[in-house]
Amino acid sequence: MPYDPDRHHRRSIRLQGYDYTQAGAYFLTICVYHRECLLGEGSSDGVLLSKVGEII
Repeated sequence: MPYDPDRHHRRSIRLQGYDYTQAGAYFLTICVYHRECLLGEGSSDGVLLSKVGEII
């Protein structure tokens, strides 16, 4: 189905008026293929990163 701007309206989830060029903390979610635990594992102390998880 081709994109039709009259039917498909994309809305922004960004805060209006917020300057996203400034330094700040951001929450990022990454999903890997088949949701495998390739980046690390959760533990009672936090997260234990794998070698790949350390790179990211």
